Amino acid sequence: MNLILLFDDDFTETPGKVRLTGRRLRHLKEVHRAAEGETLAVGRANGAMGTGTILSLEKNAVEMAVTLSEPPPEPLPLTLILALPRPKVLNRVIIAATSMGVKRLVLINAVRVEKSFWQSPRLSEENLLAQTVLGLEQAKDTQLPEILIRKRFKPFVEDELPAMAGDTQRLVAHPYDAVACPVGVCGPTTLAVGPEGGFIPYEIDKLKEAGFDAVSMGERILRVESAIPALLSRLYPL
Repeated sequence: MNLILLFDDDFTETPGKVRLTGRRLRHLKEVHRAAEGETLAVGRANGAMGTGTILSLEKNAVEMAVTLSEPPPEPLPLTLILALPRPKVLNRVIIAATSMGVKRLVLINAVRVEKSFWQSPRLSEENLLAQTVLGLEQAKDTQLPEILIRKRFKPFVEDELPAMAGDTQRLVAHPYDAVACPVGVCGPTTLAVGPEGGFIPYEIDKLKEAGFDAVSMGERILRVESAIPALLSRLYPL
């Protein structure tokens, strides 16, 4: 936890004071080994960042005085369209994408997405929020991403995706019959990434009809959790 993310409910009636319990309290005690008087990085969800000084650290709660005046990092100008990965991979992908600055993520269906994936409790609103919080804390960011779920591939690609992509550069990661993925793009991008095994030819054709160009990073086939950080780093190198 490189930043403690604060929510409206954490703030007490006293201006500039917060009270934390649960996971964040445990992390402060067990990982930071924090003590009264120590100052840590904090940020308000969808708001400014700053510092928090520990006023009291008790068994069930920690109280801090916070000062928030710094803007969060600039968001990555990219919309990520992602075929729903395996449940045990989903959390890692969301954390990685969030920590790299993705602010809009759309989980879609595809032929190679197993139907059972859509029944996973990891798609719950509570879990999705929990993973984005972990990603923001890791990256020292406060801007929560938007996560959309679209279970019907064709209606989404035909009816919604063109307007969503707007004037952005449209790319679909595909290992076959594709050009090299660009490096250091200048403007906003919409990037589509398929499931393990990739999009089938029909899906690639539909994405191309929606204005997407197929791009590849070479001969090696990567897992989704490896491909996404690699693609984002290539498109928007630090």
